[in-house]
Amino acid sequence: MPANDILSNLFSTIIENERRNRKECIVMPASKLLQETLKVLQKHGYIGEFELIDDRIMPKLKVQLLGRINKCGAIKPRYSTNWQLMGQWERRYLPAVGMGIILVSTDRGVMSHIDAMNQKLGGRLLGYVY
Repeated sequence: MPANDILSNLFSTIIENERRNRKECIVMPASKLLQETLKVLQKHGYIGEFELIDDRIMPKLKVQLLGRINKCGAIKPRYSTNWQLMGQWERRYLPAVGMGIILVSTDRGVMSHIDAMNQKLGGRLLGYVY
């Protein structure tokens, strides 16, 4: 398996399985970053439950899909931003204001751009989902 961006791998696996109308998918390898990202997607209603499967070979994440994701992707490079500029990034990556979320890695963990703006936090942009 080539060494690539695990976040891009997560988003491509999810969107490919969503397009095939699958009810769940397996993402590997698992990491804390992916688990935090999935928690945010779950909080906003894009995915259902997910669980960590540790089979001692390679940890995997089993994700329940709800069919609510139209498009998702990683943002590269991972731009650094502050909370005042979130509207600019929202216009660039999301189809309309209030539709979808941008995932931001802050010093308080991974959160949506909406939560980051409410808490007046900046960070690095990880990806978008709508």
